[in-house]
Amino acid sequence: MSMQNPFINAMAQLDKVAKINNLDKEFVSKLRQPDREIIVSIPVRMDDGSLRIFEGYRVEYNNTLGPYKGGIRYHPNTEINEVKALSFWMTLKCAVIGIPMGGGKGGITVDPKLLSSTELESLSRGWVRKFSDILGPYKDVPAPDVNTTAEIMAWMADEYGKITSDKTGAVITGKPVGKGGSLGRDTATAQGGFYAFEALKKDLKLGEKCKIVVQGFGNAGANAALIWGKAGHTIIAVSDSKGGVFDPKGLDILKLLAFKEKTGSVSGFSGSKDITNEELLELDCDLLIPAALENTITPDNVDNIKAKVILELANGPITSSADEVLFKKGIPVVPDILANSGGVAVSYFEWVQNLKGEHWTEKEVFDKLRPMMELSASEILNKSKKLKTDLRMGAFILALDRIKAKM
Repeated sequence: MSMQNPFINAMAQLDKVAKINNLDKEFVSKLRQPDREIIVSIPVRMDDGSLRIFEGYRVEYNNTLGPYKGGIRYHPNTEINEVKALSFWMTLKCAVIGIPMGGGKGGITVDPKLLSSTELESLSRGWVRKFSDILGPYKDVPAPDVNTTAEIMAWMADEYGKITSDKTGAVITGKPVGKGGSLGRDTATAQGGFYAFEALKKDLKLGEKCKIVVQGFGNAGANAALIWGKAGHTIIAVSDSKGGVFDPKGLDILKLLAFKEKTGSVSGFSGSKDITNEELLELDCDLLIPAALENTITPDNVDNIKAKVILELANGPITSSADEVLFKKGIPVVPDILANSGGVAVSYFEWVQNLKGEHWTEKEVFDKLRPMMELSASEILNKSKKLKTDLRMGAFILALDRIKAKM
């Protein structure tokens, strides 16, 4: 189904910007293709002695602004079109937040939950071996994404060091803090989203205390629920891949985290009502935060969305045609390339710390992140008002202007 091809969605967004901002054709045609896309096979000796071959990917989209930057995801549905779309969005994300990096993305088609720790380590090191000649602190700098952890990044950085004798560790970001990782990295995506929300709140006509719904309870979603909750907002519903829970009076997020840790899901949390992911998206709330996977708000459910504002912590959670409907309905969307760019900003900070041999405190990290998020948010808001378009197009235009100026 072409509807589900995220790269077609990404290119539809590019065409839309080109129309609004009157971009020249040559520039657009350069951006319609990645610099390179590579598919490799990674043989892994499994614990039972058998050999399995996994498919791995790296797409280097554009390095006009600096080294390619972007995560690696391990997911059974990961395939080349998804990786291409994500690498395109990374290119824009780095430009939006104003860091000197380009866009890339990687992945492996695998369900990591089905592998033992040793198999996972062999697979991760195998990915680096296949790509070691294109990676490097000044060439291409991967990071974690869906289902990849700080531990996996440590294996990868270690493997790269063995192959190339690089001592900086700056080839990979999102490493454990003891191994060159940056403080604040685990909460950076949600924290950055919160800074953008704070900067735009008045313009989006949101009150001091909002009713919040969070879809996805992984790193970004759980941290968002904690951060918004701590700031005095009421988290009325959250969900994970197995289902959701709803309590109009507000959920106790710390208790819910402990519950999920114990049971493996948020479903069945006492004092709350079990709901489906579909029902969760259609709840009446001030702010809906999709923080799971792409394509969750589509033409099939967009008419039932009752949120006043949507903030995308996930990448590409709203399809292009659903976006149009939300704009017509007057539901503003704080787009992924702004809302979740805190993650890549702190990845960039980690890279800088590694290259300089420094280690910043969490306060230093967030003191640097906040003004970056606020500045980008206000520039995007101004662009969208000036061109009478939505915030996503404002963000795209800001990003593309920056790339074009450097090209």
